[in-house]
Amino acid sequence: MDLNNKHVLVIGLARSGMAAIRLLHRLGAKITLSESKPKDQLKELPLLEEMGIEIVGQDMPVFERSYDLCVKNPGVPYRAPFILKLEAQGISIITEIELAYLTARPQKYLAITGTNGKTTTTTLLYEILAAAFPGRAHVAGNIGIPMCEVVMNENLLEEEGHYIALEISNKQLVNIDQFRPDAATILNLTPDHLDFAPTLDDYYKSKTELYRNMKAGDLFVINADDPVLAEYLDRYPLHCDTQTFSLDRTDTDDYVKDGSLYIAGQPVLPLSAIRLPGKHNLQNIMAAVALARFAGVSSQVITDVISHFSGVEHRIEFVRELDGVKYYNDSKGTNTDATVTALKAFDRGVILLLGGFEKGLAMDDVKAHLGCVKQVIGFGACGPRLVKETVGESGIVVTTLDEAVAEAARIAKAGDTVLLSPSTSSFDQYSCFEERGLHFKKLVNAL
Repeated sequence: MDLNNKHVLVIGLARSGMAAIRLLHRLGAKITLSESKPKDQLKELPLLEEMGIEIVGQDMPVFERSYDLCVKNPGVPYRAPFILKLEAQGISIITEIELAYLTARPQKYLAITGTNGKTTTTTLLYEILAAAFPGRAHVAGNIGIPMCEVVMNENLLEEEGHYIALEISNKQLVNIDQFRPDAATILNLTPDHLDFAPTLDDYYKSKTELYRNMKAGDLFVINADDPVLAEYLDRYPLHCDTQTFSLDRTDTDDYVKDGSLYIAGQPVLPLSAIRLPGKHNLQNIMAAVALARFAGVSSQVITDVISHFSGVEHRIEFVRELDGVKYYNDSKGTNTDATVTALKAFDRGVILLLGGFEKGLAMDDVKAHLGCVKQVIGFGACGPRLVKETVGESGIVVTTLDEAVAEAARIAKAGDTVLLSPSTSSFDQYSCFEERGLHFKKLVNAL
């Protein structure tokens, strides 16, 4: 992709926007940044000015100008009026992952999406690849590291054949054009992001963009236990090689049998080597192992890595035990299915902390899995609704996470578990789920 002297509009800064700007500047593009924040509030302002970036607001006249390309921050709604205005002018709109793909030398992309489990699976896959290909394995995408940043920092404009474990959200997939992973998987499909996608069907459809450009010789790993995924694979057919996995059957390519994980019919990993708890994590491991095997990683390397892998921060993360009460941080549980998954990891005595930004997700699934729950405490903007729809008047409603932790600690008895699994995003009181999880851990460790 020749971007020299091309006029490129970047909408939204943050880390991914800045990474895109650095790459575009390296390639000689003329860059205009459209940012909602006032210019004097941008901490990157000195660097942007040094690069000669034009910085404008988000008034409609900005989007009526002529551009050769637009790079959109994933958080910017793809049906926003100014995005529709650009589309009407025939301007190509992409995300920074697409920009990185189009400008880097050929690499090995192993891509992961789905509603839940993306970060755990991507992190595990990266650690396996890093052990197998030292210095040539990288992790990027929705996990928090922009792909453009990896391209710049690892000299992928010049080098090829690196292995990229890439987590991709639906917000990054809606503007895919030519991106084509060598291997990919959709872990699962459950309701989420109704604050971004117009309908649930739009959300599910966006996930299938992951494999739209895949061809024979590429590999798509299919979770055969997910009926919603099966429906969408039928509606939007695959045109590449496939490999199925299941926890409940043995007629798939990958399965569990006789205490071992079988990949393509061969025993690859003893279940005794797995440290991560929960059925959902076994699914994540199966997907990661299938992708790693496609990349040529040996069973010995896979076993060595998995036997030392204890999970990722903010996903059913044990924080501490105090007076016989265990505290778990599941701040990454930003939808109802994630909370149900967390609840399945416990038998009894759970004090569940729910709440945050109002995404409009119904709580029926959570309500159906409260057998292990002793008390529900709601906090944040949608806390009152979540409590009402799960346990009604028997629940407790507070305003902040600080109050929720204090109340949970007050009523908890030895043998109980305090679980932060909000079932929604954090944007009412925090900038991200990581900030919420760190705050929870700080509060718990201060008890």
